[in-house]
Amino acid sequence: MSSAKRDQKQQILEYPVEIAAPDIGPWCNGNIGIPYVHRLEAAAPGPHLLLTALVHGNEPCGAIALDRLLTGGFRPSRGCVTLAFVNVDAYAKFTPSDPRASRWVDEDMNRVWAPEILAQRPSRSADVHRAAELLPLLKEADFLLDLHSTQHPNEPLVLAGPLEKSRKLARSVGLADLVVIDKGHAQGPRMRDFGEFNDPSSTRIALLLECGQHWAASSADVAYAACLRIFDRFSMLPSGYVSGRVVALPEEATRFVEITMPVTIKNEFVFALPLRGGEIIKDAGTLVGYDGSEPVVTPHDNCIAIMPSQRLWAGLTAVRLGRLVAVPGAASLPPA
Repeated sequence: MSSAKRDQKQQILEYPVEIAAPDIGPWCNGNIGIPYVHRLEAAAPGPHLLLTALVHGNEPCGAIALDRLLTGGFRPSRGCVTLAFVNVDAYAKFTPSDPRASRWVDEDMNRVWAPEILAQRPSRSADVHRAAELLPLLKEADFLLDLHSTQHPNEPLVLAGPLEKSRKLARSVGLADLVVIDKGHAQGPRMRDFGEFNDPSSTRIALLLECGQHWAASSADVAYAACLRIFDRFSMLPSGYVSGRVVALPEEATRFVEITMPVTIKNEFVFALPLRGGEIIKDAGTLVGYDGSEPVVTPHDNCIAIMPSQRLWAGLTAVRLGRLVAVPGAASLPPA
C-alpha cells in the first residue's frame, strides 16, 4: 500500500484546514539520540509518561500540543515526560491544499507494531524503520498517551483497547467523555496495542486520544488540554505552569462503548447510511453498507457507529459498531 489516497466509489467529503501545521524543525535533534524526541526529567521520582504525536502525518493537532509544551519550556514536577514526533517524514509532505495525502510514507504506521514486523532488517518500509527507531521509548514508558484525530467531525474519544486497566485509567483521567473498548484492526496492531500495554498482568497502560476532526482548530485545543490534564492527574504539572485559555475537559469519562462488530473490508465498501460517527442505529439488521455485493447490517439494536472511514478499500476498517456498557471502576493513579 504505497499511498494514503486511492480511487473508490464512495465520495470523499472534504473538510476545511483551520489550523496551521507547526514547524517542528527546531526539535529535530532531540536530546536522547533519537531525532524529534525530547525527554524532560524532574529531580523528584515519578512515573515515565510518553506523549506521541504524528503517528499519522496528516494529523497535526498533537504536533501543535507538543510544540507548545516545548516552546513553553515545560518541565514535569516529578518523574519523566518524553515527547515524540513520530512519522516526521510523512508530516514533511503535509500541505493544506491536499491534507489527506500525507498520512504515511509507504504504509500506515499505526498498523505495524508487532515485534516480528519491527525486528525485520532491512525494514520493509520507511514507516516501519521509524517505528523500530522509536521502539525503546515504548519499552521504557510506564504510560503512553498517543494523540490522534478523526476523519469526520466527531466528539473527542479515547480508544482504550480491550483491557480493564486501560478503561479504568480512561475513566479517571477524563481526557474525553466517550471511551471506546476495542481490539484494534485486522490490518495490524497499533502503537497503543504494543507489548506490555496489552498485557493484563502489567501495570503499563496506553491510551489513544482522538481529539476531533483532523484539521479543526478545536482538535489542537483538546490535544493540549489533554496533555495538561494527564500531567495534573499524575501529579506532574508544576504549580503555576498553566496560563492562558485551556479548553475544559470532563472530570471523568461517563460513556463506554464496547465494539461488537468491527467491519473489516473484503472488497470495497460503500455506505448505505450517511454515517459520520456517534450515530445510534436503533434496529438490528439495519443496512449499513455493501462490501462489494455483500450487505453489511447492524448486529443488534442500538448500535453506535464509531469513526466511519473515508478510506474504503480491502483490508481496512470501514466502521466500528458497538453498544454502551457499564462504566468501570476508577483507576488508582500514580501516587504523588
